[in-house]
Amino acid sequence: MHFALICPPFKSHISVFETVGAELVRRGHRVTFVVNAGAERYVKEGFDIRAVEGTDTRQMERVIDRASRPSGLFGVLRTVHDTAMLTDALCEHAPGDLRALSIDAVLGDQMEPAAGLLARHLGVPIISIACALPIERDETIPLPFLPWLYDPSPKGIRRNQGGERVSRLLLLEQNRVIRKWSRRFGLGETYHDLQSCLSDVATIAQTTSGFDFPRTTATSRLHMVGPIRHEEREQNLPFDLDPTKPFVFMSLGTLQGHRVSLFAAAAGACRELDVQLLVAHCGALERKQAEALGATWVMDYAPQRAVLARADLCITHCGMNTVMDALEFGTPLLALPIAFDQPGVSARIVYHGVGSRQSTRMLSRAKMKRAIATLLHQPGYKERAGKIGRSITAAGGVGKAADLIEAAIV
Repeated sequence: MHFALICPPFKSHISVFETVGAELVRRGHRVTFVVNAGAERYVKEGFDIRAVEGTDTRQMERVIDRASRPSGLFGVLRTVHDTAMLTDALCEHAPGDLRALSIDAVLGDQMEPAAGLLARHLGVPIISIACALPIERDETIPLPFLPWLYDPSPKGIRRNQGGERVSRLLLLEQNRVIRKWSRRFGLGETYHDLQSCLSDVATIAQTTSGFDFPRTTATSRLHMVGPIRHEEREQNLPFDLDPTKPFVFMSLGTLQGHRVSLFAAAAGACRELDVQLLVAHCGALERKQAEALGATWVMDYAPQRAVLARADLCITHCGMNTVMDALEFGTPLLALPIAFDQPGVSARIVYHGVGSRQSTRMLSRAKMKRAIATLLHQPGYKERAGKIGRSITAAGGVGKAADLIEAAIV
C-alpha cells in the first residue's frame, strides 16, 4: 500500500513519522511525505517527498522561529495563525498531488487537520498519530495545553468545560479554515474543529495509559503504544562521570534550546550542590553562550538514551520524547513547561509523582537548587518513575504502531 505522511514542519513530529514510515517501508509498503513547501529539507534523505505549493522556505523558517518563542496571548494567536496558514495551503494545493501519487491511505498528525480533510475528500482511510498528548476529548481530562491536575469531580469538569470555551475562542482562525475546506470539499459542516478531523478508525499515541490521566470515556480507537522510535545501538557517554556525584541531564528540545537563562540557573544550582550537569542545547546556542553557562558539560546534541540510562535527574521542557525516554529508565523529572502540550505533560508528571515542576517565569537559581535537591534526595520519585517506565517498555512502540496501521488499513 501507498501511505501519505502528513504532519507539521516541526522536527519532533517529523521524526515520529520518519520512524513509522521506515518501519512500513521495511514491511513492503510505500510511503511519501506530503509537506508544505519549504519543510522538505527537515525530512531525512531517503524518503520520497512531495512539497506542496503555497509556502516557501522563508515562511517555514519564520513559522518555526515563532513557534520557538511563544509569549502570552499574542504569541498563542500568532501560532494559531501560522498553523491555519499551513492547513489552508495543504488543502488548496495537495489534492492534485495526492491523486497523482495514487495514495491508498493517509497517516496524519493530530495537530494537522488538513490530513483528515484531505483523506475524506479523496475517499481514502486515515490513521491519526498523536506525537504529543492525544486530544481525544474526555470531560474529566483538561485540554493538553493546560497545566491543571486531574480532577474528575463536578467542579473539575466545570473547570475543563471553561477551558474548552476559551480554547474555541483562541482557535477561531483555525476552525474557520477547517469549516471552509469542509464545505469546499463537499463534506458539509461535518468537520469544524481539530477534534472532528481525527481518524474514525484509529489513533496511535506516543504516551501510555500508565502515564496518561485516567480516562472515563472509553474509546477502542485510541491506542497508546509508547515512544515511537527505532532501537538505537548501545552508545557510550562521550565523557567520564564521577561516580561519587549525582548526574543531571538538561534538554529543552529542538525549539527551546536557546533559553540561556534557564540553562544558567540550572548550572549555577548544580555547582552549588556539587552535582554534575550535562546541557544539550540542540545547536541553539553560540559557542560563547555555551561556554559561559558553567555546566560540567555542554553539547549541541547528546546520545539521549545513553545519557538518561545513567542520569539521576532529567530537567526538561516536557517534550513527549524526552519524558518517555527518562521514565523508561526510571529517571525522575524536573518539568519546565513552556508551550504546546508541555503544561499538560507536566501535570501528568506531578499527578503520578515522578517529578515536580517549576514555572519558567522568573525562575531563580535558588528555586532551581531547591527543586533539584528535593528530587535527588527523595527516593520515591525514582521508584514511581521506574514503575511507569516498565509500562513504557511493554507498550510496543513502533512495531505495535505498524501492526495497528496494517490491521486497520491493509
